[in-house]
Amino acid sequence: MYKEHPGFEKPRNEKARIWRYMDFTKFVSLLNRKALFFPRADKLGDPFEGSFSEANIPIRAEIYRGEIPLEDISEIYKLLREFTAISCWHINWYESAAMWKLYLKSDEGIAIRSNFDRLRNSLRDEKNDIFIGKVKYIDYEKDTIPEGPLPSFVHKRKSFKHEVELRAVIQKLPPRGLSSRSKRPFVDGLYVPVDLDVLISRIYLAPTCPEWLFELVKSVTRKYGLKKEVFQSDLDRVPFY
Repeated sequence: MYKEHPGFEKPRNEKARIWRYMDFTKFVSLLNRKALFFPRADKLGDPFEGSFSEANIPIRAEIYRGEIPLEDISEIYKLLREFTAISCWHINWYESAAMWKLYLKSDEGIAIRSNFDRLRNSLRDEKNDIFIGKVKYIDYEKDTIPEGPLPSFVHKRKSFKHEVELRAVIQKLPPRGLSSRSKRPFVDGLYVPVDLDVLISRIYLAPTCPEWLFELVKSVTRKYGLKKEVFQSDLDRVPFY
């Protein structure tokens, strides 16, 4: 279930809209499983995922005071990526042309609209603590990241600032301490049960999606008993002069 954490900053307006862009197969999987997929952090494609900044290096000797060798600390934090799963959302009052282009490989794209409050209240996972917060975009040469197992997963490089990201994070640590021999809790990620009626406020289709897909999405949505409006994006509508 949702749990607050001092390193996870909520949006100032908890009703601020958030968006999840996906292809049709992932949308059907969401409806069929009634669960959000949280990919494992090291599978997200960014080699900096879960890393710390260079500015953290000189302060670690003081923080850990020789209790843990510094090289072991780095290895532990690198391993944490395999014990952490993340669901990524885009914060924006409106749909984003940039996000359509960034996350979709064809015209068969779908975006679900929600907000922080809906996401938090939709979670139906009683086994895991789920932390939700905005990503902070920093200079990885000058700015420090708070030391600890969770904060690095809500920090990214400034070059990703356009993503305006909100993240839900799950971390499943082994009870006997973390090591390279520890059993991984998931292979690629994990599915988190959600109440779809609470989570989803609206469903949008990509600006260039074909008419048949629009009708199919409406049909599939009805089949799974989800009573939500389906909209065709109007980003490509003909301008008026």
